Formats: sequence, C-alpha cells, structure tokens
Amino acid sequence: MRRLGLAVAWIALGAAVVFLLAPLVVTAGVSLSPSRVFELPEGAISWRWYERIPRLDGLWESVILSFQVAAIATAVSLVLGTMAAIAVVRGTFPGREAIATFLVSPLMLPGLVIGIAMLQSFRAVGLRDPTAALLIAHVVIVLPFVVRTLTAGLSLFDFALIDAARTLGLSYPAAVLKVMVPVLSPSFITGGLFGFLASLDNYPISIFLTDVYHRTLPIQLLQYLGESPDPTVAAVSTLIIALTAVVLVIGDRLVGLDRMAGV
Repeated sequence: MRRLGLAVAWIALGAAVVFLLAPLVVTAGVSLSPSRVFELPEGAISWRWYERIPRLDGLWESVILSFQVAAIATAVSLVLGTMAAIAVVRGTFPGREAIATFLVSPLMLPGLVIGIAMLQSFRAVGLRDPTAALLIAHVVIVLPFVVRTLTAGLSLFDFALIDAARTLGLSYPAAVLKVMVPVLSPSFITGGLFGFLASLDNYPISIFLTDVYHRTLPIQLLQYLGESPDPTVAAVSTLIIALTAVVLVIGDRLVGLDRMAGV
C-alpha cells in the first residue's frame, strides 16, 4: 500500500507539472512556427516572429512603462513592507493579526474587484494621472509579497542582535542596516523578485487605470491580439517566460529555491 501510495503521488505530481508547463511549451513552439496562424511548427522552425518584435507599434513604450512601474512599486513596497512587518511582528497593539491579514488581502481578492474599487476611489479623490494611479495600484499588488516574506523572516530574527549592536556604539538605524538587513536579505530578495514579476505581469487591475497613451505590456499584448493576431504575440510571451526563468535562476543563485519557497 505504501508503494502504491507513492506511485499515485508521483503520478499526480507528474500530471500537475505537465498541466502547468504544457501552455508554456506550446507558446514557445508557436513562436517558432513559420505559419501566420497559431499552430505548432511542422518540420522547419522560423525566427520571423522574433525579428518582427522591434517593429511592433507601441511595444517599447509599454515595456519601458511596465518596467518603470514595477521597479518603483517594488522599491516603495520594500520600504513600506519592512516597516509594516516589523510593526506586526514586534507590536503588541490590539488587532495586530487583523492588520496582518489586511496587508495580504489583495492576494485573496479577485483582481477585477480591486481594479474597479481603485478606479472609483481615484475618481472620487480627483486622481486623473494614469502613471500615478498605476504606481499606487502596483504598490498594493506588490506589498503582500513583501509583507508575507518579511513577516516570516522577522519571526525567526533575534532582535537581541540589534540591542547588541547598539551597545557597541551603533545608532538604531545603523544597527538595522548593518545587522538586520543582511540577515533578512533572502526575504528582501524573494519578496522583491516575486513582487516585481507580479507587477510586470498584472492585467486585471491595470486595465482599469491605463489610457491610450499609457499601456502596460500585458494590455498592449491584448491589443495586438484584437487588432492583428499572429505568432508575434507568442514570441513576446516567450521572452517574458524566459525573463521569469532568468529571475528564478538569479533567485536560486542568490538565495536558493528552498528558501525562496519558504522550505
């Protein structure tokens, strides 16, 4: 029975891996097809769709906007998330657990619900600038990843090290920078990487906050599908998949996949 259970578990694991990776493999295959329709290559492969990427109208503007918003939102979230995580872990005020749940609640709500709520809120306060709206919204997107990883890291951190550093002459900010930040660097890297990817790939919230002149990369790809659907979109998607893989490899080299996954 034990061997049977292990066999079933391995079969289920293999099926889950195939189910998750099959769309990515198909997308990469379609991007190498010489055909103008979405189909896998039969025989020879072609790089024509990758060569067409630089000529896509509005692509580079959307890429630059997406990377700028993701980078700024990640940096802001790391600062705010660190302070929030310290308050949650070290604080003794009432409602601490409720606040901790509230900080990660964007992960529990559908993106469309958050997008509509933010659109109405920004209109109510008179915020019309799409770039500022995107930045605020993407901070909300990234913050839960940072808070979750830093809360886990801080729960294992010995704050007596901060007191020891202060007795040796360091100020409290200097002790935090020289003692706590290096120890929690895996949490910073993990939260920052996953938050950056979540911001870069976000569609359901960003769609409510963009306009004709400010489109993030996922929204721009959707426009291409509606206007001129061809495997160029698959080629761009494959590059995004490759970027994600590179980020995971960097995270593995810097932190380790086990620590990134919280194992």
